[in-house]
Amino acid sequence: MTRPATPPLLGQIRSPSSPASQVDALKALKNDIIGHEQKKEMWIGFGVLAPLVRTLSTSRSEGKRPTRDLNGNSGNIWEPASLTDEEQARLQATIIIGSLAHGSSAFATSLLRASAISFMLSALSTAQSPPQLVLATLQTFNTLADALSLMQSSPGMSDSTLSSLLFSNDNVENLVQILSQSSASSVVQQQVALAASLIAKTCHEDRHQAVLANSGVLDALATRLASFVVSMGFVLPGADQIAQNEGRSGNFPNPAPGAAVLHPLLEAISVIIQDSRFRATKLLYSPAIFAVFPSLPPDMVPDWLKNPPGKSHPPFSRTSEQGHLNPIDYLLPPVPTNHRASSAASTAFPPLGSTGSISTLNTNLKVSSRSSWPSDQSRDSNSASRIAAAESAGEDESPLIAWLFYITRGEDGLTRLMAALLLTVLYKTGLTHKRRESSLALLVVPLLVRMFDSDSTTLDPISRHPSLNAKSYARMAKERAPSILAMLVTDSMELQKAAVDAHAIKKLSQMLKVAFDPPSEATQGSTWSPYAQGSTRKPESGVFGPASTSRGADVCSSSSAMHRLKVRESTLKALAALAPFKDEYRKMIIDNGVTPFIVDSLEPSDTTNRTSSGQNTSTGDNRADSTLDGNPAPVLIAACGAVRALSRSVSILRTSLIDAGVAMPLFELLKHPEIEVQIAATAAVCNLVLEFSPMREAIMRAGVLRVLCEHAHSTNPRLRLNAVWALKHLVFSAENDVKVSCLEELGQGWLVQLICDDTENKALASCIMRDNGEMVAELPAGGSIHSQEGDGPEDLTGLRVERSGEDTRMSGSVGSFGRSQGDFDLQQGNLESLRPSSQRSKESTQSSERLSALREAETNLAIKARRDDAAVQEQGLDFIRNLICGPGSVSMIDFLFGNLGQDRVFEILSLKLRHKAITAQTRERRYSLQGYDTRLIQPQSEIIIAVCFILVHIAAGHPRHRQILVSQTELLKLLLPLFGHANKQVRVALAWMIINLTWVDDQADQIACKGRASELKKLGFQSKLEALESDPELDVRERTKTALFQLRQNTM
Repeated sequence: MTRPATPPLLGQIRSPSSPASQVDALKALKNDIIGHEQKKEMWIGFGVLAPLVRTLSTSRSEGKRPTRDLNGNSGNIWEPASLTDEEQARLQATIIIGSLAHGSSAFATSLLRASAISFMLSALSTAQSPPQLVLATLQTFNTLADALSLMQSSPGMSDSTLSSLLFSNDNVENLVQILSQSSASSVVQQQVALAASLIAKTCHEDRHQAVLANSGVLDALATRLASFVVSMGFVLPGADQIAQNEGRSGNFPNPAPGAAVLHPLLEAISVIIQDSRFRATKLLYSPAIFAVFPSLPPDMVPDWLKNPPGKSHPPFSRTSEQGHLNPIDYLLPPVPTNHRASSAASTAFPPLGSTGSISTLNTNLKVSSRSSWPSDQSRDSNSASRIAAAESAGEDESPLIAWLFYITRGEDGLTRLMAALLLTVLYKTGLTHKRRESSLALLVVPLLVRMFDSDSTTLDPISRHPSLNAKSYARMAKERAPSILAMLVTDSMELQKAAVDAHAIKKLSQMLKVAFDPPSEATQGSTWSPYAQGSTRKPESGVFGPASTSRGADVCSSSSAMHRLKVRESTLKALAALAPFKDEYRKMIIDNGVTPFIVDSLEPSDTTNRTSSGQNTSTGDNRADSTLDGNPAPVLIAACGAVRALSRSVSILRTSLIDAGVAMPLFELLKHPEIEVQIAATAAVCNLVLEFSPMREAIMRAGVLRVLCEHAHSTNPRLRLNAVWALKHLVFSAENDVKVSCLEELGQGWLVQLICDDTENKALASCIMRDNGEMVAELPAGGSIHSQEGDGPEDLTGLRVERSGEDTRMSGSVGSFGRSQGDFDLQQGNLESLRPSSQRSKESTQSSERLSALREAETNLAIKARRDDAAVQEQGLDFIRNLICGPGSVSMIDFLFGNLGQDRVFEILSLKLRHKAITAQTRERRYSLQGYDTRLIQPQSEIIIAVCFILVHIAAGHPRHRQILVSQTELLKLLLPLFGHANKQVRVALAWMIINLTWVDDQADQIACKGRASELKKLGFQSKLEALESDPELDVRERTKTALFQLRQNTM
């Protein structure tokens, strides 16, 4: 077939006679390709990309443009008269690139390799580019991000190049400028919405989140969010007076214009602060949010809030400390203190989607920058009864939380969805009161479950977006709502019950089944690529990458297919989040018939195999890439999580899961090329290798022992932790030959290194590389950690960050040895507005101090490195504990002593019980010769328990093992202070150890037992046991009674 002749239009674009003719040619090309996929493919084949890139690079105007008035937004924003020919050429080229990117993710990936991205990024400067060009560039980048999301890989991987370019220092500054514009024109509001959407689509990595939080983007988004609070009339009474008294009146934002859109801001903020208590707290303490939602001093709390009426309503309780309440709570429906006590309490709630008691208050609310809240006389006493009780402990909760509750219930569409997302993120970071859990269960969870239904996908006016329609929202709701629900209910039995009561399991199961339905004929078809099928033509240099395939083997370009993959991922996450605690819920999931679909979700995509084997993907069935052939990494990870949750049930493990054949697909995922998939699969395998698992023998024969031992040597701390955890389960009650094989495969020296790592500097360097992707800094000279007791890494009790419910606290933290990318901005000035002065309040000082402490807890790489080590050490000790227990324990104790060395075993155990003193270089005196600090680190409770039970099992062995143990005087002395340990398991373990040490096996052991008892009494163990006779825990008292009886009997 002859190749079509090059059209004359291409020549006019490549070599225009004048700027005006180039603009005309580009407009003609734009009109020719928009909405016509075949013509897009044809023009790419003609090589149109190179002249488009050249247009972007050669038509840039230098210097700062004069400011244009866009407030009126009169006329067409694309009016040519307002732009020069060069600007028009760049505008048309940008629109064309966006149209081409909309056609295929294969072309989007080619754009990432071209220089077009960098040239378009320069157009984001509001000072140098006209607003039309900025808007078109943002639209094109959003299209690129959408196209890259169709890649069959995990988020943050396929578009990592785009994210790295967007979030460089110069381009982040452009984003700050876009978000900080004060104009109320519709053009600027569209720019803001698109910039926020772009952040939400591309910010997937912690380093990018840190950059956006510390460079001013988070504060700019927070200011935009506060403007909606102002425009909706939710500024707290007295907030302006507080701001004036503290010199922060300038922090009040103007009301949000009518053209502004809320949901992109909510989503972008959620993405930035997710999984970080520091960034979430930074949002609450941002100047604009703190201005509209301040902490009200007692003398400024309204009288109707101090003494709320409606005390005669028994289902609702209040605390005596009304400082935790805020006026927005009065707009929310009432929440019973214990909603499980009476199912009839739900009849007091208004229908879902209503705004609670707003109907009784709207006559007193004024939508202005200074809202007028109800007075004592006008306040409806019935609406006052609609406040849940506030916790008396802890610091005040930000009124932003109550406002998000109101928005979640009062709005609809994407605004509701994203408000629920932000509320969930703040809840998971521990910035809500515990009382909010009941509110979430009754007010938010049912709404999220309701979004699963297609008939509830209505759009509200505030959620409208230029590129959004009802169908798009319906698909987005099905993709995102289950994931948000999964995040919300994880680790909360109350929220899980609320979701199950709302029929979430039934709906999720049906969604998962539908996600496996074959696509309709309308959604099937050939995927186009920059190269014609069977073409041997080479790509233009610097524009397209290697022409290894004509259709992109890694690409699932069908948006319908990608939608089903996202639904699979989100529903699997939600089912896994509902199943970890109750067998009842797990049985409901199985009864809904989803087990085969979970197993099918464990099948990886074979695109990698097809590409590596050189299979020609450009020929044969053209439907191959439009249908679903396997699953990408996110679905595999979610499926592993579902298997892990379901396998916690012994009955399900022995019936449904083994019948479905889950073992071998999961075993194959242990060798998946994606490290995150390996981590998830290893975690799921932990339950499959337990003693009672019928799949244990099958995967043992398949070679799971070797694979797990390989993973235990991984440099990734999470994979190493899960592998040692699985090995711990595998050796429990196993035959001695299996235990010996496991120890030999793992390596005796490596096991010692896992438990007692002598190279903490190396571990810290590895942690820096893991967090930043490269070595960002050398360890400072003399900044290594020196142990005064032994040579292994310490166990850190005080360095654990609580996940929710409490303030993050560090006890015995060390100076930072390195910083995550973006930290310097925070230290240099982002907290300046919160630093105390003569005009600032005590709350500002506390805010600054708390942010500093949270920042240290999250960014101190030394803390992260030792926390990783401590988690693996705990599992390593438990591995030894399981190795020497059960049948054949005597020979295994001898094997352990013979291979590791008897003295070395007790030396390691002693080391884990000692307090450690570390010497670390402090941040404040990083460059001072005296800049070192020595601090004591106490061993973790989990480490102590593991060590004590190892001693219990040694004492339960042969009498000679008991003699060896009682001869370890220094080790026994370390145990004496632990009799007063706060953890009852420690006290129980110590009592069991005494019981075993004073046990008489036979008549020949009687004399030796008396000697052991005398030695224990001399060391002071009897007096310690006598102190436990009045222990508050029954188990401790009973074990102590037995231990004392045997000890006294053998010392008489």
